Amino acid sequence: MPQTAVVIGATGLTGSHLVNLLLHNPAFDRVRVLLRRPSLKQRPGLESIIVDFEDEASLASALQGDVLFCCIGTTRRKAGSQEQFRQVDFNIPVRCATMARRQGFRQFLLMSSVGANVHSRFFYLRTKGETEQAVTRLGFSSLHIFRPSALLGKRQERRPGALVGQWLVQVFYFLLQGRWKKYRGIKAHTVAKAMIAAAAKGERGAHIYESDAIKEMAGEPL
Repeated sequence: MPQTAVVIGATGLTGSHLVNLLLHNPAFDRVRVLLRRPSLKQRPGLESIIVDFEDEASLASALQGDVLFCCIGTTRRKAGSQEQFRQVDFNIPVRCATMARRQGFRQFLLMSSVGANVHSRFFYLRTKGETEQAVTRLGFSSLHIFRPSALLGKRQERRPGALVGQWLVQVFYFLLQGRWKKYRGIKAHTVAKAMIAAAAKGERGAHIYESDAIKEMAGEPL
């Protein structure tokens, strides 16, 4: 039976790929995206909902579906402060996951980051680790956490720093071997494919995917 996919972070690099793939996947007959402001063109099967992520009633009304995908994220520079960064990368995913669990969602798929660790001395990675820890404690029947390295792909917004970073990642791609292999850049499209494949399998329990596991789940060569 076709399901309803709910997507948070649909306008980002990975999220936009995810929405496009979901709309062409027969396993899902509706794709519901939660947005803070109008930003997506209407397409068949796509339902855009403007939501106040800090308002419980607004979230409860919007979070209606079967599978919740979370690709939301920002950068410290774009957010403007650590507090604002944490609001986007911790508060919103955890608040949405908590509500989704309460609403009866059985599957939650989260895009995190390579190196995520609650004990990291780096604020970014520590926050990602804390987000992973918080959603794991919610007890979803099926939880899938993806830890990609630098995401490759064409972004809608111009970010010179990101372009330089992508160039460097590709230059040093084959130099990253052994335990460093997981730091190789990965296409955002590949991450999106892996997330949908994991949702389709629906394996019970908590699962974490890093570079090779993401590519394998997406059906791409390692």
